[in-house]
Amino acid sequence: MAEVLEIRQAGLAAVTDLGRPGHAREGISANGAADQYSAAVANILVGNPETAPLIEITGSTFTFRASYPALIAITGAPAAVNWPCWEPVCLPAATLVTVSSIHNGLRSYVAVHGSLAVPRFLGSCAPDPLLEFGTWLHADDQVALDTDHVDHSIFRLFRLAPPVPRFGTDWTVDVVDGPDASDFDRPLAGSFEIGRANHIGLRLRGPAPARSGSGELLSRGVPAGAVEVTPAGELVVLLRGHPVTAGYPVIAVATQVAQSALGQAAPGHHVTFRRRSLPEAVADQRARRGALDRLAGRVRTCFTELGISCSAQQ
Repeated sequence: MAEVLEIRQAGLAAVTDLGRPGHAREGISANGAADQYSAAVANILVGNPETAPLIEITGSTFTFRASYPALIAITGAPAAVNWPCWEPVCLPAATLVTVSSIHNGLRSYVAVHGSLAVPRFLGSCAPDPLLEFGTWLHADDQVALDTDHVDHSIFRLFRLAPPVPRFGTDWTVDVVDGPDASDFDRPLAGSFEIGRANHIGLRLRGPAPARSGSGELLSRGVPAGAVEVTPAGELVVLLRGHPVTAGYPVIAVATQVAQSALGQAAPGHHVTFRRRSLPEAVADQRARRGALDRLAGRVRTCFTELGISCSAQQ
């Protein structure tokens, strides 16, 4: 049944998903949720596929209500909300939901059971400012949603206990050596302050390792999580909206798990890099993948018993 979400206060919010990876050869960035883990958990908790559209709120207040009894989940950075975060909650129709005072992180996520009807490009609704594509939300917007109704009284009985990552203002970021690590006098390590942050990347303050040479590099493809050292000796960490090519030496690359933490880091926060081996990074990612799969299994069991449609993949 088609219903709508009525946006009352938008702040800085957009409809996004896990992005459109695999199009770098066409010059198209992956984009998508800055904190991929929190976004995936939010969708799993409401029985959606991990890749379903959801709302990303960046450091602002967001208020909405649904025209029907809505099954929602709010994850990401801690925020002031009237209901438990990191758990599914089903609310009566027209209940006003406010997410405010986001802290110890930069972004919160709101997933709603069903399918948000928004435009897609290359299979994804993730905003891309360079392509002038995306659904940024404003007060008085209405977002159509295809969903089935759920009895709003049943979800006070369940706690699905997803693994909640640590949030704060000091972030430990695991990195593996980058392709140019041998060009520097020491591996990347230590603590740095975040100066600027956006969907493209983070600019850090602090003494970077010194490069042994000064030769120019040809522009080449770089992944999200790449840690570059500029000619001025500054560190830049590329996030999911970065251009697909760059020409600065890459001293390290943040692991898949660490990239979600970087998506929560804000100006004034501190980042401490921790060097990991490639096998350790792969093991960490497999452990996180296993945690998501086990959560999806619990959700499917619960929703099936309650007669609720569930697309969470186990």
